[in-house]
Amino acid sequence: MSDFTSISSSPRRIRQANAVAALQAIFANERLSRADLARQLGLNRSSSGNIIAELTANGLVREVTGEMPKRSQPTRAGRPGILLELVPESALFVGAEIGVEHITALRIDLTAQIVHCRMEPYNGRSASVAQAVDHAVELAFDGLTSEELDRCEGFGLSAPAQMDRNGKVRVAPLLGWQDLDLAALVRNALPVQMAAFVENDANAFAIGEAYTRRDGRDGVTLFLVIESGVGGGIVIDGQLFRGGHGLAGEIGHIHTSDADGAELEELIGLERLLAQYRQLTGIQAVALPKFLADVRDRAPNAVLIAEDWARHLAFALVQGCRLIDPDRIVLGGSLAALYELVAARVSVHMEALQAESFPLPEIVVHEAAESGAAYGAACMLHQRFLSLDNDLFADEPGGANEAK
Repeated sequence: MSDFTSISSSPRRIRQANAVAALQAIFANERLSRADLARQLGLNRSSSGNIIAELTANGLVREVTGEMPKRSQPTRAGRPGILLELVPESALFVGAEIGVEHITALRIDLTAQIVHCRMEPYNGRSASVAQAVDHAVELAFDGLTSEELDRCEGFGLSAPAQMDRNGKVRVAPLLGWQDLDLAALVRNALPVQMAAFVENDANAFAIGEAYTRRDGRDGVTLFLVIESGVGGGIVIDGQLFRGGHGLAGEIGHIHTSDADGAELEELIGLERLLAQYRQLTGIQAVALPKFLADVRDRAPNAVLIAEDWARHLAFALVQGCRLIDPDRIVLGGSLAALYELVAARVSVHMEALQAESFPLPEIVVHEAAESGAAYGAACMLHQRFLSLDNDLFADEPGGANEAK
């Protein structure tokens, strides 16, 4: 068995660790001068230059002429110089989300920017798990050229399921899944062998937001994905908090005295909302965009349902506030669009429910509310690439992925 200390402190591993740190620093700052990178790495310019040369030779980093991003600019003034930045097209990361009503697939580049996104309606309940996974993989890799596939560093999948760290699903009640190895199904469905991760949709949503906020996010943030169900994830000082069994943040399963003790996700989920509207209007083919338009137009039945939804959402958020005391709540999923129309009513209900000694958090709608879970799934692979698990190190002694 290898001695971890000697491996970690070997010149090869130190060089690898410095290369990873350089990639992370450039990613975090968007652009850095050679001097600023050396300073951040704690290296002299010669050692830093060797690392830059290696990353440039691998096509991961390039020199450009321009100005530093405002948040990265040093206090000293000066004219634009030669800066280092990541090469966006040097790597590709693919992510997908299997929802109850849709499948979303996207791809991000080395700067974590979305370069392709596609969402399709999909009846997750009517398909087997194997069919759903195959469809998600097909959608995610559709149209990729062989050259793009060569640059693909892995695939991440998210779904509204309770699963362990190894990708084994205990239950996904909205999809009808139970006791299955989702990670193995994903690996078998991929067009070529590559890294593959799976994650709960709300956790993936939280991972993507926390990982790509280059300015950092201190404190506690509660992420909610509101679709047919309500998924929750908690990020503390930029790190995902899973809880003892990966279920932290799942406030959708709180029971309420309304509606005979129904779970909150039943009261604020998409299915109940649309079912209520169909019943009141007699329009059987009504979909969410029609309902949202009617709320904007102040149609009485739509406003009545939206008010009820706002009241239940406020109750859910207050319970979450009392348990985890978040600084910030970020809403995602298709029903985040409804929150924007009734935010004032949610605030009124929360103020009435919340004890005076508990402050109310900031509530925001994610800028990509409907694709956030798929984006987070792709970010898991991006994060792996900017680490010692990067396959660039797999063929070297002591590499992070060396077969044992």
